Amino acid sequence: MTIRTKESLSGFLATDPELSFTRTGDARMYARVRQEHFQREEDGSFTRLESTFTDLVMFRKSAERAHAQFQKGDAFIAEGETRTYTQTVDGTEVEREQFIAARVGHDNNITRYDVDRTPPEREAPQQETPVREQVQQALAEREAQLDPEPPAATASTGTVQREAVAR
Repeated sequence: MTIRTKESLSGFLATDPELSFTRTGDARMYARVRQEHFQREEDGSFTRLESTFTDLVMFRKSAERAHAQFQKGDAFIAEGETRTYTQTVDGTEVEREQFIAARVGHDNNITRYDVDRTPPEREAPQQETPVREQVQQALAEREAQLDPEPPAATASTGTVQREAVAR
């Protein structure tokens, strides 16, 4: 089976994330991001080069979560894709790039944080469906049909008698 891969983007949030909503009511998170660049010198040291900037955009529930969890200055790693679009600036059409993220997380090489491993809450409450009820009933009937193992014989001292087993 082939491993699924996507583009990634890492950097720092240069602005606080902004949450807005599309015409269809979907959440949209926008932030300007900065990538730092370094050049390795012959002596092994690094020289900092000029940073580059781009737009990071997310949509729907992921956008709402990212907006709640990130702030300006946070180091991040995002998975998604780069898209090019045309924008009119001072009467001239300019082609720009933005990174549309499907997932984003804090960069653990730079950020210290605690991990909460409790499962996320479901968006919609679980509903009892006829199929679910039938499956639960069938499982209960099957469990009732199973005979439990007979208890081992006990001696007068109340301890369990066991046969020796060769290993």
